[in-house]
Amino acid sequence: MLFNSGCMLGWADKISGQTIRVDGPSHAFTLLEPIGVVGQILPWNFPTYMFITKLACALTCGNTVVVKPAEQTPLSALFCAHLISEAGIPAGVVNVIPGYGPTAGAAIGRHMDIDKLVFTGSTEVGRLLMVASAKSNLKSLTLELGGKSPLIIFDDANLDEAVAVADSGLFFNMGQVCTASSRIYVQEGIYNEFLEKAVERARQKVIGDPFTPGVDHGPQVDQAQFEKIMHYIALGKEEGAKLMVGGKRHGSKGMFVEPTIFADVKDDMSILQDEIFGPVMCVSKFKTVEEVIERANGTRYGLAAGVMTKDIDVANQVTRALKAGTLWINMYNIIDPSLPFGGYKMSGFGRENGIEGLKGYMQTKSVMTKLVSPSWL
Repeated sequence: MLFNSGCMLGWADKISGQTIRVDGPSHAFTLLEPIGVVGQILPWNFPTYMFITKLACALTCGNTVVVKPAEQTPLSALFCAHLISEAGIPAGVVNVIPGYGPTAGAAIGRHMDIDKLVFTGSTEVGRLLMVASAKSNLKSLTLELGGKSPLIIFDDANLDEAVAVADSGLFFNMGQVCTASSRIYVQEGIYNEFLEKAVERARQKVIGDPFTPGVDHGPQVDQAQFEKIMHYIALGKEEGAKLMVGGKRHGSKGMFVEPTIFADVKDDMSILQDEIFGPVMCVSKFKTVEEVIERANGTRYGLAAGVMTKDIDVANQVTRALKAGTLWINMYNIIDPSLPFGGYKMSGFGRENGIEGLKGYMQTKSVMTKLVSPSWL
């Protein structure tokens, strides 16, 4: 996280416009200026990381910020605000306002003095914020919304590596990750062996208090998220997907969901189309490159995707054809602050991180000056 903020803040003295050649006796240039007051609404799954990432971009460009942390996880943002005050940042530059989405979040969305809104969360709330912007001052938006990301594993991939990547890509943070590889497409030649190894790996996970050494699978964030996940697991069974492992609550206390794997998942099933945001892996079989490209693009989301193969031509073909903002080849869920991050389709618009992320926090102003023609012309 320190590297992330340092990466952004390193741009602070390097942001500049351009001198542009234009027709006629004029000198023209552009200025990059702060957009003004930025509202930032954070998700609950990575509260500290999201706070630092978004804040670094906004401050680097000279803006002031109003941050609303998720109601489930406000303490990290409040503690960071305490550290910011101790560091001597002037009052009013960074403002943290805890509260609920329908009240505090909605107020930020419709406030006439907020010039820019950055939101990470569900597609449904993203829609509400677009309406709020339209009904207020037409504040610009950067929205990073839902995901249902595919991981495509070809026959020639290193099988053990592919199993490990699929496991961490989905079960990391108990599946509560926007880029989670919740759709696993495995080529038919290794499908059964992949399932066998993936199921065994899921069975070996130690479930419990994540602060206990040796535990690698903790609880869901709250009761509502737990119930949503259990609803989708029941729906997967009803729709005919094959439950290979998990599918139940772990223990009698806490919001623990067993790591769950469904096999033979069809493209029209709810568990494959909807963002569950939990430890539910959907595995499907495919034959050809062309088939899997079409199927991988067959959802309303387009946040991320992954490809496991030793064939560079296949990797290039697939990554260029997939409609997703971030693609990983023979790896997954590696985020670098130097790279822009955002989605296609209903996964949102705009980019965060990198120079592309900084552009969203600035206004571009064009300036032209009339020049007096030299006497010798």
